[in-house]
Amino acid sequence: MKALLPMGLSVLCVGITGCGTGCGAAASSPDEPSPASVPVRSVADADFPPVGNRLELSDAEWRRRLTAAQYDVLREQGTERAFTGRFHDHHEQGVYVCAACGAPLFRSEDKFDSGTGWPSYTRPIEDGRVASERDVTLGMVRTEVHCARCDGHLGHVFDDGPPPTGLRYCINSASLDFVTVRTP
Repeated sequence: MKALLPMGLSVLCVGITGCGTGCGAAASSPDEPSPASVPVRSVADADFPPVGNRLELSDAEWRRRLTAAQYDVLREQGTERAFTGRFHDHHEQGVYVCAACGAPLFRSEDKFDSGTGWPSYTRPIEDGRVASERDVTLGMVRTEVHCARCDGHLGHVFDDGPPPTGLRYCINSASLDFVTVRTP
């Protein structure tokens, strides 16, 4: 994780389900504010799951861990309505992580306003964090993206994004949690 964020910074876990940092952060629903007393952790102490570390749980366990909205998006490939997600107009510095398993997915520096009503990113935080597959549902051919660690549905990727990649990862807020970067 040290390579993902500048040294000397700290992270604040904000309602991450299963983030693995040991900070005791509880899951928060999109309608609830994040806990105010979550401890600040140094980047060196952050324990993000390594690339390739798979997480497979039963459907019952996913239902227990996730809110109804998170379960709909992450496990049933649902889509939240445009402009309703908590991260579509979010501008803090940090890392967007999978709401199901805590794997880091996108950096705030790679987020841009696509005008679509969903958080949009030019690229994943690191190779191997976001996987994709062809999606032919709803009479369209698209590329679905999902968390490579837990297979949670995130959204879709399109080739109409800005430089440097020309890609637009259009992601549901319900599939994300956020780790805030704090200077010491």
